[in-house]
Amino acid sequence: MHETPVQAASGRRRLGPNTLERTDLGCPEPPPGARVDVVVACHTPTRPIGRAVASLLDGNPEVAVTVVCHNRPAEEIAAAIQPAHREAVRYLEHTDPRPSASGPFNAGMRAARTPWVSIMGSDDRLAAGAVASWLALAEATGAEFVIPRLALGRPTAIVPTPAPRPTRLLAPYLRSRGRRAARVIGRLARTDLVADRLAYRSAPLGLLRVEMLRRTGAHLVEGATVGGDVAMVTGLFAAVPTAYDAAGPVYLIGEDATDRVTYDVRPMSEQLGFLPGVLTAPWFTSLTAAQRRAVVVKLVRIHVFGAVYYRNREDIWTPTERTALASMCRSLHCAAPGFARVLSRADRDLLDTCLDPDVPAATLIHRAQARRRHGRPATLLTRDPAWLLDREAPLRFMAASLLTKLLPAAPVSSAAGRPPAPDQD
Repeated sequence: MHETPVQAASGRRRLGPNTLERTDLGCPEPPPGARVDVVVACHTPTRPIGRAVASLLDGNPEVAVTVVCHNRPAEEIAAAIQPAHREAVRYLEHTDPRPSASGPFNAGMRAARTPWVSIMGSDDRLAAGAVASWLALAEATGAEFVIPRLALGRPTAIVPTPAPRPTRLLAPYLRSRGRRAARVIGRLARTDLVADRLAYRSAPLGLLRVEMLRRTGAHLVEGATVGGDVAMVTGLFAAVPTAYDAAGPVYLIGEDATDRVTYDVRPMSEQLGFLPGVLTAPWFTSLTAAQRRAVVVKLVRIHVFGAVYYRNREDIWTPTERTALASMCRSLHCAAPGFARVLSRADRDLLDTCLDPDVPAATLIHRAQARRRHGRPATLLTRDPAWLLDREAPLRFMAASLLTKLLPAAPVSSAAGRPPAPDQD
């Protein structure tokens, strides 16, 4: 996945058919000692790109920063970055006709200048010390993919996915104990697709070894408005050594954007259009039965049920939409027979309704809402008591999620302990 530079117009170097590096703007070369090239994709200067870049350069000295300007001249995006940071950034110009960040992210990852690469949304921020924490964990575990602790909107609003085994939450606390703990950390922090419920993390955020990406050919699906990251990330979880920095400095997901294409309500064939590609991919079909079930349970809970929940008007549910929904659910049953046994009774009721286009749309909407009334017996119990304490069943899954959410941050150095900088208005 490495780009081969060729000559282009003055001040520009062509890295690929749709990607130019601006050699007359910013800093094309990584700073000395940089170990991670952080790729920030941005399609408009109205996004808080300056805030994102500042969080990288002010608190994470291990990084080089690449800003990929999507269908925009680099000068427009650079103008939104603080003058103190503007000249420390490399600028790529990527053009394609698709309203998706997958293209510019792929271009940036292909053009990585360091042993490690990371991607970041232009609305997001990184806590000081996060990159150092990821690198330390990668070194301790041999992981080629380190996933970060996420927070939504504010640093204390921890996203409780994935919900790993409790032992995987202990490793960050052992770092301060020196070399004696290194072997223990290496054993405790390495994660497993099934045992640590990794499928619930879809975005390739965190630390990715560049050599691994080139070896595997892993990439985001370009043009996909929904789910373009699911195949890449889940496939990597199944194939490469992975670690979870469960108590490290946070990656803070911003809530500024009002134009995210992910939030739009689309035809079901588009909303779930990525599923057939996942279910027929060689990496998926080569998984064990247990791995396929774990992945499909997540696809149903998050993607299928989420799509139904946000279509809360009966007029949306035309016969075509109901048929498409039922077809997708049948394909999931075929891909992982028996997966539904771990679902709550409320989830099973909704799944049964999804599979039957003749059930009234009002019932479909009601059941999609009912499954979110957490704490009731219908949301906690499985139909068959034999599956009540399965790893993916509600009781254990919710307990693990709560533990992950409430986990206090591990002790770090004073510099690394700073949260993302507050908004500057």
